[in-house]
Amino acid sequence: MTDRPDLSSLPSYKAPKRSLFSARKLALMASVVAGLGAATYGFSPTHNPADLFTTPAHAQVNNEVKKVQQPVGFADIVERVKPSVISVKVNIREKVAKDDGNNDDSPFQPGSPMERFFRRFGGPDGLPPGLRGGPRGGGVVTGQGSGFFISADGYAVTNNHVVDGADKVEVTTDDGKTYSAKVIGTDPRTDLALIKVEGGSNFQFAKLSDSKPRIGDWVLAVGNPFGLGGTVTAGIVSASGRDIGNGPYDDFIQIDAPVNKGNSGGPAFDVSGEVMGVNTAIYSPSGGSVGIAFSIPAQTVKSVVAQLKDKGSVSRGWIGVQIQPVTSDIADSLGMKKAEGALVAEPQANGPAAKAGIESGDVITAVNGEPVKDARELARTIGGLAPGNAVKLNVLHKGQDKTVNLTLGQLPNSLEAKADTDNNSDKGNSSRGTDVPKLGLTVAPANSVAGAGKEGVVVTEVDPKSAAAERGFKEGDVILEVAGKSVGTAGEVRDAITAARNDNKNSVLMRVKSGGSSRFVAVPLAKG
Repeated sequence: MTDRPDLSSLPSYKAPKRSLFSARKLALMASVVAGLGAATYGFSPTHNPADLFTTPAHAQVNNEVKKVQQPVGFADIVERVKPSVISVKVNIREKVAKDDGNNDDSPFQPGSPMERFFRRFGGPDGLPPGLRGGPRGGGVVTGQGSGFFISADGYAVTNNHVVDGADKVEVTTDDGKTYSAKVIGTDPRTDLALIKVEGGSNFQFAKLSDSKPRIGDWVLAVGNPFGLGGTVTAGIVSASGRDIGNGPYDDFIQIDAPVNKGNSGGPAFDVSGEVMGVNTAIYSPSGGSVGIAFSIPAQTVKSVVAQLKDKGSVSRGWIGVQIQPVTSDIADSLGMKKAEGALVAEPQANGPAAKAGIESGDVITAVNGEPVKDARELARTIGGLAPGNAVKLNVLHKGQDKTVNLTLGQLPNSLEAKADTDNNSDKGNSSRGTDVPKLGLTVAPANSVAGAGKEGVVVTEVDPKSAAAERGFKEGDVILEVAGKSVGTAGEVRDAITAARNDNKNSVLMRVKSGGSSRFVAVPLAKG
């Protein structure tokens, strides 16, 4: 045994105080052991060891915790609604096309929603799993989306762009069973489709909500993102009435529940387990979820689906006008107090509006007594009415309010583009024209410029630093009216501008024909 060194002789050495510390430590340990021994000795074989921690103080803590509101959970709702959601798989026969060597060639019909989807995500390599076809030219492209049952006998809703052009549609239910389905009808304008699942008669289905969601309400998105069926995400309603540039009937609910490619056509549920909307689009610079998704409101879905089930297509009311928003500048030039309503840029010849006496420059302010907020609201309101219905329009005509009664026509399935025959001016033969001071425009009578038509004055030059240039005027545009008056010479343009300035107007309203269609432009008037 090695002897320990004697440190007592070192100057800094102090002997440890062991006696008192050791005694206290031993006494404490003995007390603990004795206490545990007594407690253990007192246990009966029928008692739960957890009873060791059941004390009056602990019970009081439990009671206080129970009084605190628990975090919101969605498991009960999901358990109830998830069986109504389906995964949709489609086969689309690829069109035979000449490969021009570009990576952005699309296998879909040009201009179709699927073609736009294809281009948005950057060609075949950008498509999600399951949406990549075989060799170009006659192969089969498969796609995946989502949907949900709306009746026990197999009717289901999905997006038009999910089933558009599909040769074969299959759905997989929440319990893993696969069924064939057929497309009953589609509506490209709202991107909705109704399909019928075959081979079953007792499907669990979801109810479309009757109420309008409020901003801040909880929302659950259920669908098939990236082929991962039965995925549930949660968020809130971020906004409503969103216009995403999809068309005149845009009225989307914006949600922040994560939605990705493959969620299209799936439902967005409220906390009552009812469908508040159908997920149809995402805002995504990267192609993945950034917390901004758009859903078609349940009220729109109800209206569209009812018609699809009844006749396989949707009929919309139509008054036959080209409309545009009323901006603050336009409102000022028309003497309106608020920038509201829909400005008629051009009534279609022989359309219901033209026959009822509505003219270019009129502002439609109400339909059947209900105020019209803007041009989109007018389009949605008229489109939501059935053809043949009689409607009453409130119109601001040349500064005076009047009422117009007309019968709605039926919106054509496709509007034919106007041939650009009036605007093919031979700019090489156009004269320089006459300057219009304060506007930065040079104009000439339209009948003096080849191909410009017989009415109005044609713009032959635009000062790039002028107010007119800022408002989008370009060479070849034809000015038909200034401040509600037809013009045919530069002098008439100047006179109309002078009259507007004398009336203390800040801007002057012009009707301009460009690219075969007309629009109103409010141009600020320079002072002095």
